Amino acid sequence: MAIEFDDKGKFFTNVISKTALAVTVQTVTHRIHGNIHVRQGQRIKDELDAQEEYLAMTDVVIYSSDDQVLYRSGFIAVRCNQIVWVLPDPQNDAQPDEEHQ
Repeated sequence: MAIEFDDKGKFFTNVISKTALAVTVQTVTHRIHGNIHVRQGQRIKDELDAQEEYLAMTDVVIYSSDDQVLYRSGFIAVRCNQIVWVLPDPQNDAQPDEEHQ
């Protein structure tokens, strides 16, 4: 990891800090429970509005339409155009920048 400093002591790094948030994602065919990772100071909506083709999720459980567990995985990339809705889990602490939602 490379860290650079400017003349005023501000540092720059290639590492992007993100916070894991537990969510439930409904796709066209499945329900997925797991974590999405948002940049610090941003909301779940900001992550969804990014111009990415896929949404990365970790520690996922994928359910069928009749609530049967189909798969468990440490990682999945969900195609954004297949997402119907995203629901943050109540166990999450206050969302980053919550007062602006």
